[in-house]
Amino acid sequence: MNFKEIGLGAELLRALDDLGFDSPMPIQTAALPELLDGRRDFIGLAQTGTGKTAAFGLPLLDRVDLARARPQGVILCPTRELCLQITDDLKGYARYLRKIRVAAVYGGASIAHQIRQLRSGAQIIVATPGRLIDLMQRRAADLSAVATCVLDEADEMLNMGFQEDIDRILARMPADRRT
Repeated sequence: MNFKEIGLGAELLRALDDLGFDSPMPIQTAALPELLDGRRDFIGLAQTGTGKTAAFGLPLLDRVDLARARPQGVILCPTRELCLQITDDLKGYARYLRKIRVAAVYGGASIAHQIRQLRSGAQIIVATPGRLIDLMQRRAADLSAVATCVLDEADEMLNMGFQEDIDRILARMPADRRT
């Protein structure tokens, strides 16, 4: 199986080719068709370095309505380092998607800059839970149109005590979102 057979859009296929992705990794082969179908929640387990970010990121990018300049996808992760890594990966995959905006929001960086990013129409937010709650309280992060929420390293976030934060964030999203 290759990425084209899975049904990704031409812009994403072009970016994957540029990045040297020849064929999907096992987690991608399992996840991509399910996530592109968009009908149900999905749990994927795989070791670090096996392509999980592409497994959840490519379908998320493929399903974004570029005409809508509001958050449609949220990726929660436990650390700022992972937040930045995921954001960089998504921007690489999306290099040929016009008008796509991915915002990284995490503690230890300028909240004013992050508010500007969100207000400029970010369709995907990659965030640590604490900073996203801060932005929600400031009314800078509107999650009412989020169709997909990814909990990356969910086990680690739970081990770090983020259960209440995750619950608060999910409560601000539509009940029919995909997780």
